[in-house]
Amino acid sequence: MTDTFRDRAPIPERCVIVVDDELAAGQAANAAAVIALTVGQRHPGLVGAPLIDASNHEHPGLIPIGIAVLAAGQDDLVEIRHKGIIANCDIVDFPIQGQQTKDYAAFRDAVAQVETRDLRYAGIALVGDSKPIRKTVAKCRLFK
Repeated sequence: MTDTFRDRAPIPERCVIVVDDELAAGQAANAAAVIALTVGQRHPGLVGAPLIDASNHEHPGLIPIGIAVLAAGQDDLVEIRHKGIIANCDIVDFPIQGQQTKDYAAFRDAVAQVETRDLRYAGIALVGDSKPIRKTVAKCRLFK
C-alpha cells in the first residue's frame, strides 16, 4: 500500500482555489472544475452527507466547508504554491499546458519538458489548516 497525502491527512479545515486572473471566464471555470475533481479524489472526507429534500429525495453530499475561488497573477500563483508547500498544505496545481491540448498524454509530455521552477499555472488549490491558507492567499481577490 502506498502512502498518499489522503492516507495520512485529517479532514481539512479549508480549501481554496486560486485561478490565473488573466484567464477568460470559461477557462477559469474549467481550471477550477479540474482542480476540484482532483481535490475531491484526494480528500473524500470533504464530501458531506447526502442532502434530503422535503420530498424525501436524496441529493449527493457537497463540500460542507465551501471552496473559495480566488484570482491572482502568474507570479503570485507560483508564490502561493511555494508558500502552500512550506505551510504543509496539500497542493493541487493545474499547469497551463492542460488547457493547450485535449490529449492527456500530450499534456503529461508537455509538463515533462518544463522544470518545476518554470511551470506556470491555470490554477492551484490549497487544502489544509485555515490559518496558513488564509495567510497565504490574503492578497487574492474573489474571481469575477
